[in-house]
Amino acid sequence: MEPGTSHVRLATGALLVAAPILEDPNFHRTVILVCEHGEKGSFGLVLNRPLTLRPGEVFDTLSAVPHPIAYGGPVQPETMHFLHRLGDRLPDSIEVVDDVRWGGDFELLQALLESSPALAGRTRFFMGYAGWGGGQLEEEVAEGAWIMAPGRFGEVFGDEPEDLWRRVLRRMGGAHALLVNYPADPRLN
Repeated sequence: MEPGTSHVRLATGALLVAAPILEDPNFHRTVILVCEHGEKGSFGLVLNRPLTLRPGEVFDTLSAVPHPIAYGGPVQPETMHFLHRLGDRLPDSIEVVDDVRWGGDFELLQALLESSPALAGRTRFFMGYAGWGGGQLEEEVAEGAWIMAPGRFGEVFGDEPEDLWRRVLRRMGGAHALLVNYPADPRLN
């Protein structure tokens, strides 16, 4: 196990790694970035479920964005959310981890990407989100549904999101690394 991993706090910037026993199909083998956590509840985005939908198919102004939109979670699947590495160029965004921010002025984002297409690789878009009421996520973590890991820039903006669940568990080492061999459906083992 990585030093300090067992002491990861449930807070903004933490990763929630679905335990292999988590049966909810919305979260099976997902990795979620916690974008906001407080007494009233938590908000997160699933990092490892890309869709076939491209941002340019939803908004013409986002046609330069190279990454597909991802499934952010089962709550309000008709809403779009975004993470970016544009720093304070995008007011009202919230720093989540390292140089990664959540949200901000969407109209300004569109204008920035239209005027500077090279910035398009610094954004990720999500449909829907994962949300929990006050205390709910803490209960799920205590029950063993989620494994806590520190968030890292490379995992939020890395390539090959489909393999993220395994990569995070391997990085954590020890017993966590062994979980990558857990069958997707143990009944078929």
